Amino acid sequence: MRPLEIALPLLLALYLCWPLISRRRPPALGLLPTFTLVVMITHHRVEGMRWQMFSLYTFTVIIFFWTLPAFLRARGEGETLVRPTGRRLLGLIAALGLLAISTALPALLPVPTLPAPRGPYFVGTFTRLLVDESRREIYSEKDEPRRLMMQVWYPAQPAPPEAKPAAWMPDAQIVAPEIAEYIGLPRFFLNHLAYAKSAAYENLPPARESGPYPVLVFVHGWNGFRQQATFVLQELASQGYIVASLDLPYGARMVVFPDGSVARNNPAALPPTNGLTQQEYETIARKLVHQWSADIGYALDTLESINIHPQEPLNNLLNMDKVGVLGHSTGGGAAIQFCGTDQRCKAGLTYDAFMRPVSLDVLQNGTPQPFLYLFSELWPFARNIELFEGYYRRVPASNRVITILGADHYDFTDLPALSPLAPQLGLKGPIPGAQVQKILMDTTLAFFDLALKGKPDSLLDSLSTQYPEIRLDH
Repeated sequence: MRPLEIALPLLLALYLCWPLISRRRPPALGLLPTFTLVVMITHHRVEGMRWQMFSLYTFTVIIFFWTLPAFLRARGEGETLVRPTGRRLLGLIAALGLLAISTALPALLPVPTLPAPRGPYFVGTFTRLLVDESRREIYSEKDEPRRLMMQVWYPAQPAPPEAKPAAWMPDAQIVAPEIAEYIGLPRFFLNHLAYAKSAAYENLPPARESGPYPVLVFVHGWNGFRQQATFVLQELASQGYIVASLDLPYGARMVVFPDGSVARNNPAALPPTNGLTQQEYETIARKLVHQWSADIGYALDTLESINIHPQEPLNNLLNMDKVGVLGHSTGGGAAIQFCGTDQRCKAGLTYDAFMRPVSLDVLQNGTPQPFLYLFSELWPFARNIELFEGYYRRVPASNRVITILGADHYDFTDLPALSPLAPQLGLKGPIPGAQVQKILMDTTLAFFDLALKGKPDSLLDSLSTQYPEIRLDH
């Protein structure tokens, strides 16, 4: 919960419990219901009201009007209190019970917060619309060029004191209902995501003294979105990487374009397996990932143009000779596909890579780059394992496979930060969310530091002893 949200129940509890502490309520404490109402109004103006708090708002207003007559009778001289017994005690217990219930919902559905980046740099960010006129959109009802959104995180100079962190999801009022519907919740359920903040600042001047920086491209999963792994991406930027994350229309849950138009997920692009043979399904899936692989290539083309354009803030700061690609689920399959077909990829990393969309050529020939493959314990299934094992026999022997015990598919995303009830909502496995976030930040950074910066991989060598939740597979 945010600071003023926490203050409301604490102030109300202090007022209600005072008769148990003292026989007299000082005038200042008599003002607490009024002060709590002021705090609620300030919360509305500063933090923003959200539906999870409505019971607490109602409770605050009721307490204000219920206590107002007694406060006026006291005329600023304080109140003499009767220690609660019998019905008074039962009433106090009931009031505290209602207060606890009113506080429980916003506590269980807080405005998400992500771990702060640990690197030496502040993090800047900006978003671009990319339009590839050389390709036509294959999943739209319109005849239009392929469009996608790209968000870039980069090492930046310190933010001025008045700067405010960028929104975690700038179009949350449009996208959050779609995400809620996808995970089986009412559409209004995640509207409070509009208040979530990242650790990045929009359009901060870049940190030029240590550039150029290696470049990473992140690809979300099926029904994902470009911000789905912000905690990892902003950590990488703070450690000296320029990271581009893509919103891929008709594969993402929803993409919002600068002109206000939207592209919703097209289920036909990756349909359910029911009624399809294995070959039919994988042919459809490969068509999608071929498009996503081309999207990665076009994003790198755009980044190359940014790097040489004198008017671009990041000009001459992107080391295009040191490019890594990472992705989650279907995005992990796209990362493997791209690195198997484009020599610009110098290293790759996947989270629960979905192998069924990977082309037969890449499955049979492998990928020559250094790769790190992270899997959750609970997600992998027989066909995916079969395809991965065949592919893995054809990659460099130094490549590693890590399984995170107790993790599930969405543990590789920001979604577990939505609620302490994330395991019950099917958004994570039993492993503590903060621990899996630390594992992912440490392993991802250590791998790319080794593969693209040549730093020693002592952390990767000691992972299984440092983290009992990690199993090194071969």
